[in-house]
Amino acid sequence: MKVTIDNKAGFCWGVVRTVDIAEEQLNIAEDSKEKVYILGQIIHNPKEIDRLEERGLTTINYDDLIKIASENPDAKVIIRAHGEPPATYKQAEDLGINLIDATCPLVTNLQNRVRKYHDLGYKIIIFGKIDHAEVIGLRGVCNDECIVIKSLEEAQNISDLNGKVALISQTTMDKPTFYKIKDYLESQINELIDLGTADKLLARDTTCRAVTSREEPLLKFAKENDVMIFVSGKKSSNGKSLFNSVKKVNDNSHFIEDISEIDWAWFENASSVGISGATSTPQWYMQKVKEEIENRFN
Repeated sequence: MKVTIDNKAGFCWGVVRTVDIAEEQLNIAEDSKEKVYILGQIIHNPKEIDRLEERGLTTINYDDLIKIASENPDAKVIIRAHGEPPATYKQAEDLGINLIDATCPLVTNLQNRVRKYHDLGYKIIIFGKIDHAEVIGLRGVCNDECIVIKSLEEAQNISDLNGKVALISQTTMDKPTFYKIKDYLESQINELIDLGTADKLLARDTTCRAVTSREEPLLKFAKENDVMIFVSGKKSSNGKSLFNSVKKVNDNSHFIEDISEIDWAWFENASSVGISGATSTPQWYMQKVKEEIENRFN
């Protein structure tokens, strides 16, 4: 049985940057005996989280900040790639906490766009998941004065499109749906413009190219294999989106977070197996999955 790892799979550059920052801080901490914390899970992949926690990275939540400030005044707290709202930076400053900002630059640029459009008086519509960490940060930079939608159907339920409207996307949402929403809003706003009650829609495709550019080669790879094993954290938004696309072109595709979830009946009569994953799936764990399958059948 031929088992191949998708050569386009693995961390996107934003995740690589964040993990590198965490590794650097952990290396420094080994000498200084300082503790290194991260606010929220560093990425949506439990295997990589476990690896970094074994090195000494401690995952915390907002409620832990006050305790850390009093018990570990020299502690470092990393802001993960998803970013944070301004209130988090203000709280850390008030508590005297040393923040290490590992926000993905694409997310930082997106936050700046939302802040700019809000200051210019635009009604902000965010295509994303309302409780996703990245969207919480975006909501924060516009004082939560925005509408968050995750589907075309929800866009069709927006009742007030008067005034200036800005549509932007969470970086890990799917591009085709973004453009369907954009087209729909443009059709509605153009009708309002004819009535003299609205300005034109300002729409920015802020989906991450590192995510969207993977879909086409991934689908080609999925078609080339009898069985597809898609490895991803269950909380990964990008992982769910990519897997749904893979499943459409190869019905014998299976989503796993852990090797123990593999059902060996999936491989009956298969001669080729492809392995891929989300932009938060580490290469080292996909390699472990490959070795497990090869050891079983070869």
